[in-house]
Amino acid sequence: MEKPHESQEPSQSQDSAQDHHTWITAQDILREKLITEDSFAWKLATTGASQVQEEEALRYVGGVDISFSKDDPSKACGTLVVLDFHTLQLVYQDFSLVTLQVPYVPGFLAFREAPVLLQLLEKMKRSDNPFYPQLLMVDGNGILHPRGRCFTRFGLACHIGVEANLPTIGIGKNLHHVDGLTHSRVRELLGADENSSEDFINLVGCSGRIWGAAMISTQGSIKPIFISIGHRISLHTAIMIVQMTCKYRVPEPIRQADIRSREYIRKLEMNAKVK
Repeated sequence: MEKPHESQEPSQSQDSAQDHHTWITAQDILREKLITEDSFAWKLATTGASQVQEEEALRYVGGVDISFSKDDPSKACGTLVVLDFHTLQLVYQDFSLVTLQVPYVPGFLAFREAPVLLQLLEKMKRSDNPFYPQLLMVDGNGILHPRGRCFTRFGLACHIGVEANLPTIGIGKNLHHVDGLTHSRVRELLGADENSSEDFINLVGCSGRIWGAAMISTQGSIKPIFISIGHRISLHTAIMIVQMTCKYRVPEPIRQADIRSREYIRKLEMNAKVK
């Protein structure tokens, strides 16, 4: 736990410490429900696989992201998009403009962002929408996360997956330094001759544990993305799905959620200034 800033009033420090204790307890309870292997009814049609019936196949993949106001960082737009897995065409989108009361605390991002995104999922589920996602991609990490105990770390993608009971994949754009993993080591491994024909490498920590994968998702890209298990999916399946949904560096469900979230909040701010 981080020490409170010296300028904080004692009551603020006590409140902050209490929040952290509450979050740690809640995270530990949710972590007990985490599933890190394939646990879903749908099937993934891959090249060379036996024919998968349409009604059995993965059809709808969701993506969630949050964008923040440039004028007021406490104002945010949570976005949920759903894409057809085969065509990567948008079939659903929804937005939620909120004022966040919870501050950003490293290691506890989920307690700031997850409630907004879970609300969007719950709203869609309650309406019996036929496009409700069978799988969710989260702009954030799963088990590739700095906070946790031993082999059970728990990021935003885990939190949302367990709460929504959905298979989730964490997509990070930056590497968390977990279990001895470093940017320089990852770059070295991606550039190694033995990995020249591969577009991803497993992220193996000093403990020997595989925390996720670093992937060069498109030709010509020099920045990897970092894939990790969120909930109810194996790393192997997560990597395959990410490979199948990347038109650009970031998988299309995340990319579309990001683009649409930024545009939604930009238009709102522009309209507010006109008024």
